[in-house]
Amino acid sequence: MTKKVIILIIIFLFLFLTACDTQKVEKPTVKQAFLLDTIVEVSAHGPKAEEAIVIAFKRIADIQDKMTSHGNDSEVLRINNAAGKKSVKVSQDTFYVIEKGLLYSEKTQGSFDITVGPLVKIWGIGTEDAKIPHKEQILKAIELVNFQDVKLDKKNTSVFLKKPEMALDLGGIAKGYAADETVRLLKGNGIKSALIDLGGNIYAIGHKPDGSKWKIGIQDPFKPRGNNLAILEISDKTIVTSGIYERFFEKNNKKYHHILDTSTGYPVENGLASVTIISNSSIDADAISTAVFAMGLKKGMAFIESLSVAEAIFVTNDCKVYVSSGIQNNDIRITNDRFTLENL
Repeated sequence: MTKKVIILIIIFLFLFLTACDTQKVEKPTVKQAFLLDTIVEVSAHGPKAEEAIVIAFKRIADIQDKMTSHGNDSEVLRINNAAGKKSVKVSQDTFYVIEKGLLYSEKTQGSFDITVGPLVKIWGIGTEDAKIPHKEQILKAIELVNFQDVKLDKKNTSVFLKKPEMALDLGGIAKGYAADETVRLLKGNGIKSALIDLGGNIYAIGHKPDGSKWKIGIQDPFKPRGNNLAILEISDKTIVTSGIYERFFEKNNKKYHHILDTSTGYPVENGLASVTIISNSSIDADAISTAVFAMGLKKGMAFIESLSVAEAIFVTNDCKVYVSSGIQNNDIRITNDRFTLENL
């Protein structure tokens, strides 16, 4: 064997081993945990991926402990228990989320309202106690739903609910905050490519390792999870969907979903099956998705077009799909022929 051949073999082996090593680096680290009443999954690329995900999961658990409306104790439960009696000092985290929630409650004129807690409680949708409340219960609960009765003291980071039995529910916004915090921590640990899924709150960091955008499926609201109606391609964006399929129960052949109309006290019925929001901020997208679903197609679309922070995809009960003006045809691809892309 000549010296030249030996050198070529060495070069080949070096390139082969380097390629194998690159493949190892590109393989994602994937971890799951049950947090915020859902399965949380993070898939991240990079040498610090595992460490970064563990840090992020601890942060999500911390947010959950502060903001849950369930269990025996949390900052939100302390606020609710003190309703009509006294203000409660809370962490910067909880204060920020409540402040943001009130901002969107005001912007949407109550279509999104973080004081929906009394209604959520009597319906119990998503729990074993789900039921249709008596009309008297609903009327009493509606009287307690008013975001203007929440008083904030920024200097002392304290929160006061003016009426006894009022109750905050941050279920429509806390996941978005947790997603944004996950992004911050992953990026802070050098992660440039990752996909975060907080039970429907999706955030795509950067591009896939091959340089392409992330392909995210939009759930068919009439089929079990995993059945998509369209594919979106995104990078450094969040996608948040509110729909009739997320949490619901059926009674007498009628479906009762968890998005409640704060004016009637019943689940929203306006011809929409789902609304998907695309934004840079998951906390914004979380609040906007609930609000726009409650508004309905025309009013919701007008609201989206008035914003600079979000785009939207509306799916109606008759399988029609409408998109806001910032979404181009090549951004979305309908994959189910039962659905058609329409103009409003």
